[in-house]
Amino acid sequence: MTKLHDLFQDYGQSPWLDNLRRGWITSGELQRWVDTGVRGLTSNPSIFEKAIAGSADYDDEFRSSIGEGRSVEDSYWRLVVSDIEAALRILRPVYDASDGGDGYVSVEVDPGLARDTDGTITAARALWDTIDQPNLYVKIPGTAEGLAAIEQMIAEKRNINVTLLFSIDRYREVMEAYLRGLERAEGDLARVSSVASFFISRVDGAVDKELESIGTPAARAMKGKTAVANGKLAYRAFLETFRGARWEALQDRGARVQRPLWASTSTKDPSYSDTLYVDTLIGPDTVNTLPDATLEAFIDHGALRRTVDNNVAEAEAVIDAIAELGVDLAAVTRQLEVEGVASFEKSFTSLIETLDTKRQQL
Repeated sequence: MTKLHDLFQDYGQSPWLDNLRRGWITSGELQRWVDTGVRGLTSNPSIFEKAIAGSADYDDEFRSSIGEGRSVEDSYWRLVVSDIEAALRILRPVYDASDGGDGYVSVEVDPGLARDTDGTITAARALWDTIDQPNLYVKIPGTAEGLAAIEQMIAEKRNINVTLLFSIDRYREVMEAYLRGLERAEGDLARVSSVASFFISRVDGAVDKELESIGTPAARAMKGKTAVANGKLAYRAFLETFRGARWEALQDRGARVQRPLWASTSTKDPSYSDTLYVDTLIGPDTVNTLPDATLEAFIDHGALRRTVDNNVAEAEAVIDAIAELGVDLAAVTRQLEVEGVASFEKSFTSLIETLDTKRQQL
């Protein structure tokens, strides 16, 4: 038993691994993480760019795919699907033992579709149907254009991980899309699952820059506080949403809550604790997806205590204080969404270019 097992059993939070590479699958490293207490896995275009471009582990399959006449982009998706399917097999016992509560592996649709509702729906269906495993999550960015796609996929009983959430207002819209999708779905809802990935550290990164620019002692004193406060208020919104007559009617049909998933939880500022965004957001019905280095740090010296719903009034005070200092949090989170979509799209484009170069070499 490790601290990750305690995190889930005693506090109701599921630790997931935010990384994937083929070498981990073939070497048994991913299975080791599962044995250590990891209960799910997330991936994104940036992760696959590092994995595929940074090793020779994929060369044989890529060579074979190109040799069969597939395009570079089709070959990329073949590599990704191979890794996801292997990870799904490793996590499947967790899914079965938890009756569908955990054991999920996430794969993201082409990030270039983030502003294309119909394209996202088509791509999400294709990934879901191609992989066809009950513990798959298809990731859809939580943009304004993504809301209808999220609702439609839930209505079709396809598991969705909503990603790139920064603002509580957008998070509320995502939860509403989930509820509408459930209401449209037919029959039993027990196997419909979703998480909403609320990004944490990037909020501090952006707000801290503005506070440093303001430069007053009061502004500098607020650095490193916004992201956790934002997360705690998001959790309060989650508790407010999944209660009452509307939710109870769905619950009677077997519906599960859409758990908040804390993403971007490695600290970017070296002056902050390396477990800051784990220790401060622990609580029931939540997921925290962590890079392997942060998982190791938490196992070594993380603090196990329920924190996600304590000092909520203090979290409100933090948001009020930065507003009084002149930080427009709504504008910050809008920009973070734009940058997040652009970053994933850049990683996807860069990887395709790298593979095209490799194709020419082969």
